[in-house]
Amino acid sequence: MNVFKTALLMSGLTILLIFAGNALGGPAGMRIAFFLALIMNAGSYWFSDRIVLKMYHAREVSRAEAPELYGVVEQLARNAELPMPRVYIVQNPTPNAFATGRNPNHAAVAVTTGILDLLDRNELMGVLGHELAHVKHRDILIGTIAATIAGAISMMANMAQWAMIFGGFRGDDDDGGGFGAILMMILAPIAAMIIQMAISRSREYGADRGGAAICGHPRYLASALRKLAAGVQRIPMEASPATAHMFIVNPLRGRGLVSLFSTHPPMEERIRRLEAMSV
Repeated sequence: MNVFKTALLMSGLTILLIFAGNALGGPAGMRIAFFLALIMNAGSYWFSDRIVLKMYHAREVSRAEAPELYGVVEQLARNAELPMPRVYIVQNPTPNAFATGRNPNHAAVAVTTGILDLLDRNELMGVLGHELAHVKHRDILIGTIAATIAGAISMMANMAQWAMIFGGFRGDDDDGGGFGAILMMILAPIAAMIIQMAISRSREYGADRGGAAICGHPRYLASALRKLAAGVQRIPMEASPATAHMFIVNPLRGRGLVSLFSTHPPMEERIRRLEAMSV
C-alpha cells in the first residue's frame, strides 16, 4: 500500500511541475520545467550523498576507529541482506542519524556523536535498522527526487514573480490566463510542499516497520525514538530544511502551524505503531 501511495504522490508531483510550467510560461515553460526536472534529478541521483555528507562535515570511520558502531551496522546489513554501507560520524551534540546514497551499493549511514552518547546498543540497533530499511526501500532516492521536483516548482514560481515585478511576465487577461498564472504562483509551491511531506511521512512509517524487522525487536526503536524526540527538543540541530526529511527525527524544532508541514509523522503515532508490533 505504501508503494502504491508513494507512486501516486510522485506522479502527482510530476504532473504539478508540468502544469505549473505550462501555466507560468505556456508550452515553452512546460518544456523548460520538464527538462529542468530531468537535469536536477540526474544531479540529485549522482551527487546527493556527497553533498549532504559534506554539508554536515561527516567523517567516514573504519572498524578500527569505531568498532562497536561498525559492528552493529555490519550485523544489521547482514540481517537485511544488504551490502555493507559506508559508516560516518557527525560531530554534533544533537542525537540524530540519517542514511544517504542512490542505491544499496552506494549507501552510507551517518550518526551524530550525540546519538552515540545517548542510546544504548539495542536502541542504536533500532535506529540503524530504520536507516538500513530506508536504503533497502530506496527511500533516499525517492525523497531526493521529491525534494528536487518541489524545489523546481518553487524556483519557477519565484522566477515568475520576479518577471512580473520587472515587466517580463505575460498573461492573457481576457481569458483569465493571467489570473490563473498568478494563482499558480501562490498555490503550486504550497501544493508541492504538501505532497513532498506526505511522501516523506509515508516512507518513515515504512522504514519504522522495516527497521523493526531488521533488528528483530520493535521496542528497540520505540525506546530510541522517545529519547531522540526529547534530545532534539533539548538540543535542536542547525540543519537545512531541504535535508530535514533525511533524518530519523526531524532536526528542526517546530510547534503549532509549523508542525502541520512536518516531514515526519507524529512521534507518538510512530511509537504506538512500533509497540503494537511487539504485542
